Amino acid sequence: MNKFSERMNGMKASDIRELLKLTARPEVISFAGGMPAPELFPVEEINAAFNAVMAENGKTALQYGQTEGWAPLRQQIADRMEKINSIKTAPSDVILTAGSQQGLDFCGKLFLNPGDVVIMESPSYLGAINAFNAYQPTYVEIPTDDNGMIMEELEKVLATTENVKLIYVIPDFQNPSGRTWPLERRQKFMEIVNKYEVNVIEDNPYGDLRFRGEFLPALKSLDTKGLVLYFGTFSKILSPGFRIGWICANEAIMEKLNLIAQAAVLQTATVNAMVVSKYLEMYDIDEHIAKILPVYKHRCELMISTMKETFPPEAKFTDPEGGLFTWVELPEYINTRDLAAKALEQNVAFVPGSGFYPNGGNNHCMRLNYSGQSDERIVEGVKRLAALIKEAL
Repeated sequence: MNKFSERMNGMKASDIRELLKLTARPEVISFAGGMPAPELFPVEEINAAFNAVMAENGKTALQYGQTEGWAPLRQQIADRMEKINSIKTAPSDVILTAGSQQGLDFCGKLFLNPGDVVIMESPSYLGAINAFNAYQPTYVEIPTDDNGMIMEELEKVLATTENVKLIYVIPDFQNPSGRTWPLERRQKFMEIVNKYEVNVIEDNPYGDLRFRGEFLPALKSLDTKGLVLYFGTFSKILSPGFRIGWICANEAIMEKLNLIAQAAVLQTATVNAMVVSKYLEMYDIDEHIAKILPVYKHRCELMISTMKETFPPEAKFTDPEGGLFTWVELPEYINTRDLAAKALEQNVAFVPGSGFYPNGGNNHCMRLNYSGQSDERIVEGVKRLAALIKEAL
């Protein structure tokens, strides 16, 4: 008989990953995964970058490298964070990871003992919940409104809760809600964090995908005490297949992350990092992002307008200014897990909302992704969902 560790008791399959197995069928209209549009991948440019790496430095690309990751790419990341996010940092404060997801696991290992408290937005990213679950924390959820986490509620919790080790937030186009924190709320958050001196993970996979409104400064750019760990990734702006993300943090944290990475993976794939670096050298990634944004803007607006036309008034949903998701809340007596099963019978997939709440409940919500489907499939999928919701009501 297998004798597994206690931490396995808190681990379960990701709703998204399980759904992706089902949505591989071409007839399924999938609003489930946070999938970039594959037709927008710069395949020819990446092929040229790969060929250049192999021709110029192939032996290095195929060899082991340093744990922190390919140094030129870390320099490019540091430069871009200053340009785009107003974060002044050095490449020595950046470590490459296999996507942000590996970084979340590393930080669970770094900060959490069983029973330690993690504070999260309610709802929050289920991938982060799954990553932290392995380290057996206790979760405290902070209520949110249309502008994200409610700061008065956060301060109440920090003033009355012992052993808070970590705050996890997504201030830009949050997964799953699509909401973005305004500047005033970001400033208040950092004021509270500085007062209580708690480490923060600022996860920002979607920040470059703003198609309406003004860019806002990252929390890390407002950080005066080195409390914020900033997470970035190339998955949503270049290609998720590279699995190249990064963490930017202070020197003491970086030293520990290095030890964790050495033990876990030795390093992030050299060849992938070198190809991304060469792509950034040969091409303007902001020009590529500028091609993505109108497509996502159109698909978002098409989904929202179709929902406004077809969804019953009892269904409330967000209207994001960027990112990949809208969030739907139905009357509390409707269970979206049951609805998801019926939707799959109609060849439509979405992610039920309960998985985005670390302490469970909230079975009346669902997350919809608009980036990965054509206009015709968005309209048809939303109409099928509307009919199922009306039937459930």
